[in-house]
Amino acid sequence: MEINIEKIEHYVQILGEMGLQFGVQFLVAIVVYVVGNFIIKRVLSLVELALTKKKVEITLHRFLLSILNTILKAIQIIVFASMIGIQTASLIAVLGAAGLAIGLALQGSLANFAGGVLILLFRPFKNGDAIKAQSYVGIVEEIQIFNTILKTFDNQRIIIPNGLLSNGCVTNININGTRRVDMVFGIGYNDDISKAKALLRSMLEADERVLKNQPIDIWVGEHGESSINLFVRPWTTAADYWGLYFDMMENVKIEFDKAGISIPFPQRDVHMHQVPR
Repeated sequence: MEINIEKIEHYVQILGEMGLQFGVQFLVAIVVYVVGNFIIKRVLSLVELALTKKKVEITLHRFLLSILNTILKAIQIIVFASMIGIQTASLIAVLGAAGLAIGLALQGSLANFAGGVLILLFRPFKNGDAIKAQSYVGIVEEIQIFNTILKTFDNQRIIIPNGLLSNGCVTNININGTRRVDMVFGIGYNDDISKAKALLRSMLEADERVLKNQPIDIWVGEHGESSINLFVRPWTTAADYWGLYFDMMENVKIEFDKAGISIPFPQRDVHMHQVPR
């Protein structure tokens, strides 16, 4: 068998050229990868600094950095693979299809995730706030990425998906620090309205929980079926709201009894007519 030296030399030369070309591409890809690492670290540092200055909630802070790091690393790997000659188009297509399938399968979870991000970004409420949402009232204990945890006033634990909170109505009860206490007290039609109003005003003015820089409104609100209803509107701090409300419910009855002012209740007069036989 005769060996063709020229062909062997030709193939060796081709392999050498290919090896040299691949080696150069690989070295350039390594340099780009190293530079990419530096750029990613720099970008993450700048984003972290911006999030810290904005006082973004720590859970969202860490999560956003983690997501950004993952995205940048994925781009870096795809660029590196492309530079060394690996076909990335099919890989990207497969990843895109997988992402779409996962997104469709986790629609509810993704909605809750997006809601959690919006809540943590725009902060319509924060830990410690009293809120009313989805027919529940309670104190916000924790805002997670997917759920918000409430503790009701009777010490129950309520877990509400963030998708419902971000797309529904939420009442932040104590965000402003002060609240108006709306109360209604009925007196009899034969009672002295001016006397009742003066007594209510003196009780509220003597209570230290009532804010003195806000007006105390007392009006005749309506003529009820069995009573004249007085609408009473003092202001207090959010922390003193229920204390003032419940104390007024008790003290008004006591003081009205002392002053001879009646608190009527619904009554019906029944007239019996005897039908002659």
